[in-house]
Amino acid sequence: MISLIIPCYNEQDALPIFHSETTKVMNGMGCEYELLFINDGSKDETLAILKALAEKDQHVSYLSFSRNFGKEAAMYAGFCNAHGDYIAIMDADMQDPPELLPKMMEILKTGEYDSVATRRISRKGEPPIRSFFARKFYQIINTISDSDIVDGARDFRLMKKEMVDAIVSMSEYNRFSKGIFGWIGFRTYWLPYENVERVAGETKWSFWKLFKYAIDGIINFSQAPLSLASWFGMLMTFFSFALLFLIVIRKLAFGDPVAGWASTICVIIFIGGIQLFCLGIMGQYIAKTYMETKQRPHYIISETNVENVVKLK
Repeated sequence: MISLIIPCYNEQDALPIFHSETTKVMNGMGCEYELLFINDGSKDETLAILKALAEKDQHVSYLSFSRNFGKEAAMYAGFCNAHGDYIAIMDADMQDPPELLPKMMEILKTGEYDSVATRRISRKGEPPIRSFFARKFYQIINTISDSDIVDGARDFRLMKKEMVDAIVSMSEYNRFSKGIFGWIGFRTYWLPYENVERVAGETKWSFWKLFKYAIDGIINFSQAPLSLASWFGMLMTFFSFALLFLIVIRKLAFGDPVAGWASTICVIIFIGGIQLFCLGIMGQYIAKTYMETKQRPHYIISETNVENVVKLK
């Protein structure tokens, strides 16, 4: 049995197309399957469409959140409630082509791999600035963390149940799934494909949201920013002692103290900025620790047609 987890946020236009195309592919594969849609607090008719699909198709299940908890929470809810022996995560906008699923299943059935993940080999249709920063993000996080995140990696992947169980066991509140997929290990085959544009609707990921998501990923899977703050502190201390030594020598040798206040003010502002920057880095880690200690649920389900659902997790 294959479970397809589909997070949805304001996808009313794309859902009928996704359901139609995916159903054709799954029926062609000749296996049992379920389509588990996660309504992440949509404000359009997404929930109504999911209910209608569930009435006419027994393979359709849905979980509807009480509000928008974010894609990471939606994926986690899907992992907690999927029943398949193989589990895939997909987007509803058709940027994750369903026609790749048969090939992904063939690769898994060889027994050589535990998951088949997809990666885009092109970013056609994406703004150049976003593409540039995306590539730089992958370079940075692979350098400073223990996670293995391939450039162009999508969340779209097909996994064995054992791998999903490992993901569910990592119940941290601050989640970054791309990092989790790489951190837990398992044998992964990377399947390249050309970028596909959305069939309907607009992307929910603005540049600012992607930037914050990247920062979360770096903080969740690396201590390098904290080390950077420490190195800044040591560098500034050394620099300060060196300047102090030069000023004393200049005074003793030439009787000439440092003239002017502008240089002093610049130094104070510079050092103050470095201090605030380092405090900000530590504040990010403290804030995430604070959220973890609260132990709030990742999601709250208000409506569902799934039996024995894990409502709070």
